[in-house]
Amino acid sequence: MEGFTALRLLPWLSPDGKRCFLAPGDGSGFVSRLADETETRQLAEGMDVCRSAHRVLGDPLTPNAEVRYTAIRLTECLADALRVAESRGRRLPPAGDDTGDLGGEPAPEAGVGTVDRDPGVRP
Repeated sequence: MEGFTALRLLPWLSPDGKRCFLAPGDGSGFVSRLADETETRQLAEGMDVCRSAHRVLGDPLTPNAEVRYTAIRLTECLADALRVAESRGRRLPPAGDDTGDLGGEPAPEAGVGTVDRDPGVRP
């Protein structure tokens, strides 16, 4: 379908649990900016929860209720991160499309990069 631009998947669900979408624009509108800020916050929260989970799961004396709560939070953060990844992936230009060049540096090779990880996290 020529001339069709995909809808943006928003980083939240409707009150009845359905996915929310935004018609494409230039990215400067209120809802688009709110979605960008929400995605950033969700990913940062996921990193915080992951760090906390390492502490909880690294202690063999952690009560079962705390381990269960940690698993629930990790699951919530994973769902958020997957929704952000899907949304951002939908907005990438098709492979071989030179019109979507974002400039900047090329992506690092596999296994090489500047991923900020906890020392205890294994890839």
